Amino acid sequence: MTAHAYVERSSSRAIAETFCGDPIVSFLYSRVREDAGWLYRALTSARLTQLLGALRFDLRPANAARMRQRYARHLGIDFSECLEAPEALDTARKVFERKIRYWECRPMEADSSAVVSPADARLLVGSLERGSRLFLKEKFFDYDELLGADQPRWRRCFRGGDYAVLRLTPDKYHYNHVPVSGVVREIYEIDGVFQSCHPAVVVAQATPHSKNRRTVTIVETDVPDGTQVGLVAMIEIVALMIGSVVQCYSRERYENPQPVRTGMHLERGAPKSLFRPGSSTVVLLFEPGRIRFCEDLVTNLWRGDVPSRYHAVADRPLVETDVRVRSTIAWPVRGAAT
Repeated sequence: MTAHAYVERSSSRAIAETFCGDPIVSFLYSRVREDAGWLYRALTSARLTQLLGALRFDLRPANAARMRQRYARHLGIDFSECLEAPEALDTARKVFERKIRYWECRPMEADSSAVVSPADARLLVGSLERGSRLFLKEKFFDYDELLGADQPRWRRCFRGGDYAVLRLTPDKYHYNHVPVSGVVREIYEIDGVFQSCHPAVVVAQATPHSKNRRTVTIVETDVPDGTQVGLVAMIEIVALMIGSVVQCYSRERYENPQPVRTGMHLERGAPKSLFRPGSSTVVLLFEPGRIRFCEDLVTNLWRGDVPSRYHAVADRPLVETDVRVRSTIAWPVRGAAT
């Protein structure tokens, strides 16, 4: 497979990404899919996803300390950020579902109008408006399918708007945080398969993010103490070996977690949900003309000096930026209608 790199936001350096699962992905999404469709469907099913996840993440290793050292060395996991003592993280699942002292190591812009990243992730920004410089063909998702065929109201609201695609790799902190402050107008689940979120799969498959099982949360921000950027859709998409997204909103750190419900007021930057281990994706949708993405994210998108497997889905460079949860990714468009 071709090389893939992303831009480290803090330094603007291009960083080569190593995919430990390349051979598996190549096998599953080429030969298996083409030669044995029944096996491909089985491998991306809910039952096998849960089984693979249990085998990979729940078996206790003979030497947990050595496991943590390997993760720190090969995946770059910083155990000093963890809320729990390292010795308590004695299975792969506990490592991937770790809590961190985000209030210390993931600072947030004090200005309440800033839209923040919902995850530690590699981010691409784009637009659904054909006249925008950020417009991309619908390769990452089919717009109508993404929000659900039975959701005409929300499809009307976000049509022609902007979006951000955030890819979580296995080493990442897997709690999702709230990107904006506002009131939940609706939260619903859409059934689907459990395909990998690997870049090669996005390139090879037709709109994979809108085919996986996902949870859609619609937040109204034009409310008292809201971020004032209109409606925002947060779509949490599961992947291979991730059976579910656990909704566990906590207003204060990780205390008193509760399911996200319609009518609940969510605070920007607070923990909202937890992905089960593996790789996964979050997509944010914004109404037309309500936000502008940070300029560095847009500049990085078109860098021709950074190799990216996503080049295959566009007629120009298409490069991810590595962002940290609660860091600013967008600002409101001043004077936009509310």
